Amino acid sequence: MNRRELIAFLGSATSFTATALAEQQASKIPVVGVLWHAGSAEEEGPNFKALIEGFNALGYVDGQNIRLEHRFPNEVPDKFKSMAAELVAEKVDVLVSVGVSAAPYAKNATTTIPVVLTIAPDPVAAKLVDSLARPGGNLTGLTVFAEDLAPKRLQLLKDAIPSLSRVALLLNPNTAYLLGSYVKTSQLAADELGLALETFEARSADELEPAFNKISLARMQAVSVTTDSLLFQGRFVIAKLALERRLATIVWSRETLEPGALMSYGPDVLTLVRRAAIYVDKILKGAKPAELPVKETTRCSSY
Repeated sequence: MNRRELIAFLGSATSFTATALAEQQASKIPVVGVLWHAGSAEEEGPNFKALIEGFNALGYVDGQNIRLEHRFPNEVPDKFKSMAAELVAEKVDVLVSVGVSAAPYAKNATTTIPVVLTIAPDPVAAKLVDSLARPGGNLTGLTVFAEDLAPKRLQLLKDAIPSLSRVALLLNPNTAYLLGSYVKTSQLAADELGLALETFEARSADELEPAFNKISLARMQAVSVTTDSLLFQGRFVIAKLALERRLATIVWSRETLEPGALMSYGPDVLTLVRRAAIYVDKILKGAKPAELPVKETTRCSSY
């Protein structure tokens, strides 16, 4: 090979390498893991659609300029743990946790990958972040303080049913960090309203019907359903069981109202889920979770 041929060969090789490198870099789209709580996208229903809408509104399209890796644990603790570990093992760029149940598993799975929380009540009490203003660590996101809503829900029930005297508080004891303060706040409100309040538990979908049987035997007249991922997943079952037993129910969102509850009072949950995409976008562009304040939603509506 003469000198001229050698120069031409080296030039073409350099050009090829640069082109290949550019193509490789272009193919490296960000990967976002999403740890849900229900068993499928269909069960997540409006929440799943809202998250996709949030990304689309920012110009992200799954499979084109972002890749979304979804995991559906179906409210099974072992699956939460293993699926969170799977997403971390895939080295996702950001991990999103949706709902009360998923948040602790996302935190425990990684101390390095940024985690965006959404619909996670009181993340400070849950020891997910140091503070709302400066979360510290690798977690940030959006929250709503569920216990602050408890008195208003009982008041709305009493206003709708003046003769009301006995109310059941349906909760999932697996969310223990939330329940102590929520039950205490609910009891104080019930005392002020002259209501007898009793708590009833359901740890899984299979425990919903036995819980409602106990509620009926206790002669409860209405049910206040706490903000919880399991109770969102079981919203159609809850509505059916309550209607069969002629129990008035108050829930925390329009999505949990629509299957057949009497009323709801709470934040716009779908807006919270959509806004998770904004946090992801900021992190992908270089923001640090520790320096992104956790946004608290205080605006609530009744239906």
